[in-house]
Amino acid sequence: MSQSPIENRPSKIGASAPTGVNFLASALDSPVSPAEAALRPLSFADFTGQLKTIDRLKIMVGAAKKRGEALNHILLSGPPGLGKTTLAFILGNELGKAVRVTSGPVIEKAGDLAGLLTSLEEGDILFIDEIHRIPKTVEEYLYSAMEDFRLDIMIDQGPNARSVRLSIPRFTLVGATTRSGLLTAPLRSRFTLQTRLDYYDHATLEGIVQRSCGLLGVAIDQGGAAEIATRARGTPRVANNLINFCRDYAQERAAGKITKAAAAAALELLEIDAAGLDEMDKRMLRVMAENYRGGPVGMSTIAVAVGEEAETLEEVHEPFLIQEGYLQRTPQGRTLTPKGYAAVGLKAAMGGDQSSLL
Repeated sequence: MSQSPIENRPSKIGASAPTGVNFLASALDSPVSPAEAALRPLSFADFTGQLKTIDRLKIMVGAAKKRGEALNHILLSGPPGLGKTTLAFILGNELGKAVRVTSGPVIEKAGDLAGLLTSLEEGDILFIDEIHRIPKTVEEYLYSAMEDFRLDIMIDQGPNARSVRLSIPRFTLVGATTRSGLLTAPLRSRFTLQTRLDYYDHATLEGIVQRSCGLLGVAIDQGGAAEIATRARGTPRVANNLINFCRDYAQERAAGKITKAAAAAALELLEIDAAGLDEMDKRMLRVMAENYRGGPVGMSTIAVAVGEEAETLEEVHEPFLIQEGYLQRTPQGRTLTPKGYAAVGLKAAMGGDQSSLL
C-alpha cells in the first residue's frame, strides 16, 4: 500500500529542543517526526485503547470490504495527540488503499481542493487534519464532493465566467478536529460516523510506553513505564516525547535504563510534576488564584497574563485541567477549584473568591 508523506506544516513553537515550560505545547503542536511515525500501529490489532471507536471503525471497514465499496466518511474529534492521524492510516492499511494527508489551513481556495480530489483513486482516503479551519468558501465545495462525488468549479470572472463540473472517484473523507464545535452543521451532518477520542487511562498508557520502548530498543522497567504514563496527561504523543528525553537522561545519568527513579528525575528536570502538570499549567492556576481571586476570568485574559496564545491554552492545557478537576468552565469564564488552589500551594477562602498561602 502506498502512502503519501505527511505534509510538513510549520510548527508554532521554535525549532529548538523543547524544555521546561513549552515542552508539552511543543510536543502536541509540532509536525510528526519520522521517528514518531515509526511508532504508530498499522492495524486495529496493534492499536491500544479507544475501544468504542475501534469497534465502530471495525464494523464500517468490514462492511465496506464485503460490499466492495469505498468507506463512508468519518469525523474524528478530540484533544491533540490521541491518535486521530494514526487511525486514518490504519483505515488505509486495513482497506489496502492509499492515504493522502493534508490540513485545513493548507486548503486556501477551491483549486487546492480540486487538485487534491482529482489526484485520488477509487476508494482512497483523504485525511484532513484541523478540518474546522477550512475556509468557508472552500467548505461549500466539499458538500457536493462528499455526497455526489463531483465538483463544480467556476472558471474566469465577469461575462466570461463559466462553471465546469469535475467528476471525482468515490473516496473517503476522514476529518480530524480538536474543536468539533467550530464545524458547521452542514459539514458535520455529511459524516456517517462522528466519534470522539478520549484521554487514555494510566494502565493503557503504560502499555503504550512499554510498546514504544520495545520498538526503540530502550531498556525500561515497569516502574519507569508507570512513572512516564502517570505524567503523560493521558496522551500517547506526550508519552513518546517523554520517552525520548528519559532515554537521554538514563544514558547520561542512570546506566542506560529507565527506572522509576530515573524517569522521575528526568521529568522533574522538564518541570513536569507527579500529576502531569507542567510549568505553564501551574502558571495559569497561580495567575487565576493570585490576580483574579479564582475567577471567573476569560481565557484571553489568562493568555495575556501568562504570555501564551489563547488557542494554545484552550487546546493543550485547559482540557486536561478541566478533566482532572483543577478548573471549571462557566458562562462567565474559567473558575479555579479547591484542587486547583492546592496544586499551586494556595487554599481557597470561604466563598471561593479569596486565596491565602498555606
